[in-house]
Amino acid sequence: MDDTAGTATYRVAADELRSFIERIERLDAEKKDIADQQKEVMAEAKGRGYDTKVMRKLVTMRKKDPAEISEEEAVLELYREALGM
Repeated sequence: MDDTAGTATYRVAADELRSFIERIERLDAEKKDIADQQKEVMAEAKGRGYDTKVMRKLVTMRKKDPAEISEEEAVLELYREALGM
């Protein structure tokens, strides 16, 4: 077996692995930057008197299908009634 071929294969795999790791690291940095920006927006909204807990719930709800929201609200109401709320 030619040792040079094995070294070349290892070198290519190492370069490719390094590339993947560096891409993941860049994405992690971008994700942190976005999270920081979201915190800033929430802090600004809070400073203007908005309830940030409710805002977070609204953001979550807007991601859902209207039928899913209706079903959740119906179940929530059923549970409230069962608890006498």
